[in-house]
Amino acid sequence: MDLDDLTVDNTYQLGGSDDERERAKNAALIEELDRKKKFRKMAVPTDDKKVRERLRAYGEPMTLFGEGPGDRRDRLKYVQEQIEQARGGDGMDVDESSDESSDDEDEEGEFYTEGSDDLLEARRKLAGYSLSRARTRIARQRVEVETPLGRIVSLRKEVFSELKTFNNLGSQFGDDRPLSTIRFSPNSQYILTTSWTGDSKIWDLPNLNLVSTKKGHLDKIGGAAWHPHATLPGGIGEDGVNFATGGGEGSVKLWSLSGDKPIATLTGHENRVGRVAFHPSGSYLGSAGFDGTWRLWDVEKQKELLIQEGHSKEVYALAFQDDGALVSSGGFDAIGRVWDIRTGRTAMVLDGHIKEILAMDFAPNGYQIATGSGDDTVRIWDLRALKTQYIIPAHKSSVSDVRFFKNSSSSSIPDNNLKIKKSGVIDSNLIEIDQDKNNDILLEKEKEEKEENSNLNKSGLFLITSGFDCNVRIWSSDEWNLIKNLQTDSGKVMSVDISNNSKFIASASYSRSFHLFGGDKSL
Repeated sequence: MDLDDLTVDNTYQLGGSDDERERAKNAALIEELDRKKKFRKMAVPTDDKKVRERLRAYGEPMTLFGEGPGDRRDRLKYVQEQIEQARGGDGMDVDESSDESSDDEDEEGEFYTEGSDDLLEARRKLAGYSLSRARTRIARQRVEVETPLGRIVSLRKEVFSELKTFNNLGSQFGDDRPLSTIRFSPNSQYILTTSWTGDSKIWDLPNLNLVSTKKGHLDKIGGAAWHPHATLPGGIGEDGVNFATGGGEGSVKLWSLSGDKPIATLTGHENRVGRVAFHPSGSYLGSAGFDGTWRLWDVEKQKELLIQEGHSKEVYALAFQDDGALVSSGGFDAIGRVWDIRTGRTAMVLDGHIKEILAMDFAPNGYQIATGSGDDTVRIWDLRALKTQYIIPAHKSSVSDVRFFKNSSSSSIPDNNLKIKKSGVIDSNLIEIDQDKNNDILLEKEKEEKEENSNLNKSGLFLITSGFDCNVRIWSSDEWNLIKNLQTDSGKVMSVDISNNSKFIASASYSRSFHLFGGDKSL
């Protein structure tokens, strides 16, 4: 045996065999996986107040600097695990007497608290409103089902052909700091932009001239929404509540078009406000908060009606269904929830994204919802089947906004007695007609077909998305194919919207500018 062999033998004697070391390593990994599994299953309260009380009972600080509700729950789990390890337990039966209620909560999946009389009255009004809207939508859909397939194909071809002609019509410098949201007014004559300066600005179309600037927030604005009846003939007027904004200081402000100061300031959120959205009736307003809740406000009474928990981290996205029966919320916990605001119950849990949900919107058909996430995808959810219907690999970076096209006449019902024209076969009696008259007849038929298409409902035919990859994209809502990609400048696209007349698309960028896109028929 030479010196090298002796060295090797000594090494084996000191360190053991490779098999022994591998078994020890595997055992350690299995132990770690079991520990993490027990850690995930450990019962802790979902109510942040109870989490704080539990931490205080263990002699731990109730909250740490910069700690959110989700982080606080994780810290409580860690403290309980350390206590159980010190006791020699398995980490699953900490403080059994106090955890009994938590176990019940986990089994039930949700809990309820008694609401106010104002909330009860609001829910009764919401029920009546939503049932009426649902009947109208279903009646319209029954008429659309009877529409010949050829007319539907013709309408889609016409709409998509126009969208393919969209290009950048121009851009405008929006503010001194990044823009956060952009929204078209209901009459498609103004654009509302908000920025991290705390200012909101109104611009005219299509010239993009500044109309007014509203100052009131002390921190960056996270969301903005027009009142559904604002700027419309016979609507609420310039002195009424025309739009709302949510700020980083935790307040929601209601604005008119005429005044420079907010009509009202709604306070209640304990942290930043994300997106805000008006209920289709215009009587209520929803706001998403970084305090882990979303809230429902009475616009007329300027009063908070509901504080809804259900997310373990910050809530950022919020959207109402067109019928007014449902509202969806999405947050940094990568979970979305659909709520029945008439009862307060959860209608569906949107569990599938692997990163935070940044945007969501209901389709006009009433049963689909699109969610955009930091995982670069858009998911289309079917509320009837309670599952994901389609996954769109939408952008190369985070999806910041999603918007279905909804025209102003989406609630109207097409005439059921609308006559279906001939299939295009020329009657034999026309053979003797001279060529000029024959051309006139063909042109008249083409005009009639366009008039028929205009009577069809175009809402929901396509979806637009924006991403941090500096692109705005248009997708068909039947096969979810890409129709058109619109490039902006080098800044991340923070928000996108489409006008109710489908003539314009606008996007707001991190680079402090916003862009206006249009097609051949826009100007």
